[in-house]
Amino acid sequence: MSELIRLEWFFPLLAAPFIGSFLGLLIRRLPAGQGVVLGRSACPDCAHPLGVRDLLPLVSFALSGGRCRHCKSPISRLYPAIEIAAIVIALWAALMLSGWLVWAGCALGWALLALAAIDQEHMLLPDPLTLPLIPAGLLVAYALDPRLLVPHAIGAGAGFSAFALIGWAYKALRARAGLGLGDAKLLAGAGAWLSWQGLPSVVLIAAVAALLVLLARSFAGRLISPTTPVPFGPYLCLGTWLVWLYGPLIPA
Repeated sequence: MSELIRLEWFFPLLAAPFIGSFLGLLIRRLPAGQGVVLGRSACPDCAHPLGVRDLLPLVSFALSGGRCRHCKSPISRLYPAIEIAAIVIALWAALMLSGWLVWAGCALGWALLALAAIDQEHMLLPDPLTLPLIPAGLLVAYALDPRLLVPHAIGAGAGFSAFALIGWAYKALRARAGLGLGDAKLLAGAGAWLSWQGLPSVVLIAAVAALLVLLARSFAGRLISPTTPVPFGPYLCLGTWLVWLYGPLIPA
């Protein structure tokens, strides 16, 4: 049993920094409409192609002093931060889950990490990341127990419908966008992974976390107004991750 646990930890943790390195690339390129899979990595400042020694997760950043070896331009700290976050997610999943669910949890956590980072910076939740969460969540539910497929499918439909309706009503009343369809698609993905029973907890956690962050910013002297744009995706990602690992706040 102890050997099995070690194997369950070893491979996700081994893969995590490399997944994090890919996520850093994804976070930079996807919102800009650039190719992610094809094309060789290069320095964004001098366009010099990067070799293997430049692409080792965390190690390359540390050895280069956080600068390009060729033009000495500073490298964004986003990359090591995402790589560390990917490792934390893998460790967290390994601590809370077992068997193949460790990999499922890592995949969910890594997708949520990318979505949270993109939405925080660009106010955007890209379809290539939100929409696959729906079939993936339904597949995991079916693999756990075929009887879970229906409540999880209902969760996906309810998540999208609820936020889409709220977004439409807000725009009709205030003549400006409130919740975007990206948030609705993300909540649909959450419903697919968590079933409809988990959605209220996701929204509650997200709302409380967003409120706390806004209050902290206000106390720090940052001007907050009713029209200040607030990316809600990172908080939905947090709520989805916590409910996936720990269950709803109020069990059904």
